[in-house]
Formats: sequence, C-alpha cells, structure tokens
Amino acid sequence: MQSEIQTMLEAIIQCSEEAISVVDEHGVGLLINPAYTRITGLMEDKVIGKPATADISEGESMHLKVLKTRRPVRGVSMRVGPNKREVIVNVAPIIVNGILKGSVGVIHDVSEIRKLTDELNRARQIIRTLEAKYSFEDIIAQSDEMNIAIEQAKLGAKTPATVLLRGESGTGKELFAHAIHNASDRKFNKFLRVNCAAIAESLLESELFGYEEGAFSGAKRGGKKGLFEEANNGSIFLDEIGELTLNIQAKLLRVLQEREIVRVGGTKPISINVRIITATNVNLEKSISQGRFREDLYYRLNRMPIQIPPLRKRKEDIPSLCNFLIQKMNQDYGRNIEGVSDLAIERLLQYDWPGNVRELENILGRAIIFMKKNETIIDVFHLPELNNRNQIQTQNGQARTTEEIMPLTQMLDAYEKYIIMNAIEKCNGNKTLAASHLQVSVRNLYYKLKKYNLE
Repeated sequence: MQSEIQTMLEAIIQCSEEAISVVDEHGVGLLINPAYTRITGLMEDKVIGKPATADISEGESMHLKVLKTRRPVRGVSMRVGPNKREVIVNVAPIIVNGILKGSVGVIHDVSEIRKLTDELNRARQIIRTLEAKYSFEDIIAQSDEMNIAIEQAKLGAKTPATVLLRGESGTGKELFAHAIHNASDRKFNKFLRVNCAAIAESLLESELFGYEEGAFSGAKRGGKKGLFEEANNGSIFLDEIGELTLNIQAKLLRVLQEREIVRVGGTKPISINVRIITATNVNLEKSISQGRFREDLYYRLNRMPIQIPPLRKRKEDIPSLCNFLIQKMNQDYGRNIEGVSDLAIERLLQYDWPGNVRELENILGRAIIFMKKNETIIDVFHLPELNNRNQIQTQNGQARTTEEIMPLTQMLDAYEKYIIMNAIEKCNGNKTLAASHLQVSVRNLYYKLKKYNLE
C-alpha cells in the first residue's frame, strides 16, 4: 500500500506543470520533474545526488535554509540554471512524525508571470471604454519634464476645469486627453475627439452644435444632435483649437460661459454638461496679437495649461519608448522584435526628433519592416540616416550623399515628408499657415500628414 501511494505521488509530481524539486535532510537532490528541467535547463544527472546549490546561479539555496530553520519560505527571487532564468521559489520542510526528512521546492518562472501580466494589461486596455483608450499608465515617462506634465494632468483630471494641452505635433497631446478623461469622474461616459483643423468651417459648426430640421438644404428630418450634445455628461477633446474661425470661437465661448448650445437654424438654447479638453501646437498669444484668436476665449481655455515637452527635451525616455513601441508594432506586424541595440540607442539619442514620438514610431516601424525574419534586435544599420537640421550639409556646403540609394518614389516621399515637417515647424505648428506657404490646400496637407503618419 505504501509503495502504491509513493508511486502515485511520484506520478503526480511528474505530471505537474509546476517545477518541483525534492532534497533529503542533508540537502542532496532526490527528485525533479520535467517542468523543473524545462525552466532551469538542468537534467537529472546535474541535480539528483548533487548538493542543493547545484542549480543556483544567483542567490542562496532555500532548501538549505529551510532544512536549517525547519520553516517554509515563500516568494524568494533568484536565478537558476545555466541561462540564469529569473524565478520565484517557495520551499517547505518535509517532516514525518516530528522528524525532518527533507524539503520540497516549487519554482515559478518570472518570465511566464510577466507574460500573463502583459496579456492581462492588454485585455484591460481592450475592455476600457472604446472612446478613450489610454490611461496615465500608458504614458512613458522617466524624465522630470514629462512627469511634471503628468502630475499636472492628474490634478486637472480631478477638477471640472477646462484643460489646455500645449506642445508640438507628435508629443502625445491626444494621449493626455484620453488619460485625463479616464482619470476623471466622467470616465464611464462618452469621450469624443474633434480635429478642428480637419473639418471645413461650414461643416464644423453643424458637427459641433447640431442643426434643426430645415436649417439648410439636405438637413435631416428632425434635425441632428451635435457632438457637444452627444458628449453630454462626458468629455469632448477639441484638437487644433487654434485653427477655429472667429465665428466658431464665439460659439465655443458661449458653451464655456453659459453651459449651453444653440443648434444651427435654431433659437432654443440646450443645456449641456460637458468637460472640455483642448489642445494646440500654435502660439495662441501670437494669434491674439494678430487678431486671429479671441482674447476672452483664450483666458477661458488657459485656466489649466499643461505644457507637454518635445522629445528632444526628454531623451532619457527614448529607450523606454522604444520598448513600448516595439511591443505595439510586434502585434501590428506579426513580428517578434526583442529590442534595440546599444549602438542604435546611441544613434537615436543623438537625433533631435522634430517629429517627436510620432517620428520615433515611424523610424522604428520602417526599421522593422525591412528587417529579415531571423533578426530580433534593431541595430544601427537598420536605422535610416538621421541628420539634425544643422547637420544636413557638410562644411563646404555640399549635401550629404552617404544615404543608400533607394527607389525614386521612396526618396521623393521621404523628401516631401521632410519639407512638410520643416514647414510646419517654421510656422510654429500652424498647419493652415504652412499649407499657405507650401501653396497646397489645408485638406491636401492633412492628407499628406496622414499618409506620412505625421498627423
């Protein structure tokens, strides 16, 4: 009977998905299971009959500690096996009739735990309200500048005050807007996003404020709710607020002052309760002096200004941003890229990133697309040539020609992208002004911004 029980126990241990090791009262290995070999990389001949320290690459033997103290230990971190696998160990003494017979240890692979945690976090992101996908936990921040902006945004989220997010294109203003909504008491209600520069003025007014039946030719029977009504009790994010016309600015001022809107073609005011979050990469103070932005609206919007720093002023965030963006693109592209080499990181740190995080994502995405299937680390030779604006020409004034020859259409696209980015930067982020200088329509400019992932 005793041998049957022993055989049954051994079978259970062998079938277990948990890594198990058993030693005798002297700390000599008696038994391991296949899961133990899978995690540690050690076969039976390296463990059975050997001291309990045989499997440890970093840390002390918990078997020996338990045998000495006769007390169990739990949740101890160490590294085991030739690959120095990071694990968490639980060990308990085996005491029969008051006599210490040995100890049994259960090993948990930390990498598997982290994988499950990552999957759980991804699931939580999917479950979040579809309108506002991001929280403050999704914002990568090691630098003091970015952490200051996050702390200010967290404070703003707890108040009903209008928030004005200021920063260059590609710094993450929309990410902050999502996070503010999800950290507020409105997080279970709607979050709507409006790009004020991407919608024609004739349409923008009816989109924001709605319209009554018969307000204009083609108006729906019964009229239509505007986005402010749709977002009632929730939040509305007005991106590119500096591009609003003076007419729309006057109507927005009424929303902020009176908490009500009037539909196009209507006369009856409609009360609304909406949290307004705005963003701009335009110098609003300069726009006021030029008569293109209302001063009274500016003071209403600027009660809670938050300046989001450009990437060139928080370069210490680049390694963490790379890891985050690579994980995202692994899912998008079906790849298994593990990271960026030290030399490649050094190259990325030397660049000033006029396109900010959006440009970094573009560069990493381009590198991944052209990597071979067996390559898992982005190295310096995978990166395109990264020249700061003041480094584009050599000392004798000749343009650099060290970049590899690519198809003409690809080179033209790259140059067009550079011209657009340069124009927008010189216009202090004012896309309407940039379009005017480039002699293209605003609609055409936004098409190209979307094409080159610069929007």
